[in-house]
Amino acid sequence: MLVRRAQSFLFVAAIVALSAGCNDKAVEPSAADAALPAAGLSQEQAARTLAKVGDRVITLGDFAATLERMDQFDRLRYQTKERRKELLDEIIDVELLAAEARRRGLDKQPETEEAIRQILRDAILADARKGLPAPGEIPATEVRAYYEAHAEEFREPERRRVAAIVLSDKKTAERVLKDATKIKTAAEWGELFFKHSVTAAKTKDPGASVDLAGDLGVVGAPDDPRGKNPKIPESIRAAVFKIGSVGSVLDEIVEADGRFYVVRMNGITAAHNRTLPEADRSIRVKLLQQKMQEREKALEAELKKKFAVEIDDAALAKVKLPEGVKPFEGKDPGPWALPGYTPPGQEAADGGAGDAGAP
Repeated sequence: MLVRRAQSFLFVAAIVALSAGCNDKAVEPSAADAALPAAGLSQEQAARTLAKVGDRVITLGDFAATLERMDQFDRLRYQTKERRKELLDEIIDVELLAAEARRRGLDKQPETEEAIRQILRDAILADARKGLPAPGEIPATEVRAYYEAHAEEFREPERRRVAAIVLSDKKTAERVLKDATKIKTAAEWGELFFKHSVTAAKTKDPGASVDLAGDLGVVGAPDDPRGKNPKIPESIRAAVFKIGSVGSVLDEIVEADGRFYVVRMNGITAAHNRTLPEADRSIRVKLLQQKMQEREKALEAELKKKFAVEIDDAALAKVKLPEGVKPFEGKDPGPWALPGYTPPGQEAADGGAGDAGAP
C-alpha cells in the first residue's frame, strides 16, 4: 500500500497505537521472520538503520516492506534514488505525526480505539482469505455444477427499451400523441421529442442520435422482480409492455409524478437462457464469494470458542435510531464483497434493469 501523507492526527493515532507495544528500536527477528526476509534482504541488511525519528528507528527492512505492500505500478514510481528519498520522507512524516498524536493523547480516544479495531478486523480477515483461489483458478467442474444447480438464475426474461416525450399538461400531451402515433421513423420521433418534451435539451446537439431521443432505459415486465429501473416510473414500465412492436407508440397518455408521457418502445431483447460460457465469469465470482463467506463463518465460530460472547437482549431492545436515520433496507454485501463484481442473478438488483439486454 502506498504510504501517503497523513490527513489527520486521529488516523495516525490509530497507527501509532497499534505499534505502541513494539520495541521502538530495531526489533530482533523471530525464527518465523528469519524465513521471510523483506524483499530478499538478509536479517543484517533488514535491521540496518535508515533514519531515526525521536527514539523510533526506521530500518531498511521497514522501507523494503513498505515497497512490497504497494502494487506493482506504484512500486515502479520509486526506482530512482530521488523518488526513494521522497518515500522515506513520507514515512518520516507519518512517524512525526504519530509522535505528536501520542503526545496529545489521541491514541487513547474512543475514536482511535475504534479505528484500531477496524484495522485489526481487516487484517485478520485478509489473513483468513490467504490461499483462496482466484476466480480463474476455480475448477471448471465446480462452475458447471453450480450452473446446473442454479439454472433459474440464468434465465433472462424479456427486456424492453423505453423512450418518452414528457409534457407538463394533458391537453398538449394528447395533441402530441396524435402526431406520435402517425410517425414511421426514428427521425420523426426525434423531431417530435426535441420540439415538445420538457426533458429535451434547450439547444439541440447536432451530433445527438435521434434513435435515442427521449430514451429512459431498459425495463423488465411488471411481474419481473429484477426488471425495475429506478429512472423509470412503474406506470411507464407497465405501459411499454402494452406496445406491440419496436418503434410503435402507446395509443394512450400515461401519467406519472404529475407529468404526462407519450411512450414509445425503442427496442426489445427476447427472453433467453444464458449459456455456461456467458455465465462463467459471474459464477466464478459467486463461488469465490461463497468460499470467503465459509472462511469467515468458520473463523467466527473458532473465535467464539476462544472468547466469551454475551448479549444483553433487554438492553438491545431499548436501542432506538437517532431521529432522521432510516433503517438499512438494502442487501448487506458482507465484508467479503468484491468491488467491481456483481453476483449472478443480481445484475438488476444493483441498478434496476438498467441497460442490460439493450438492443
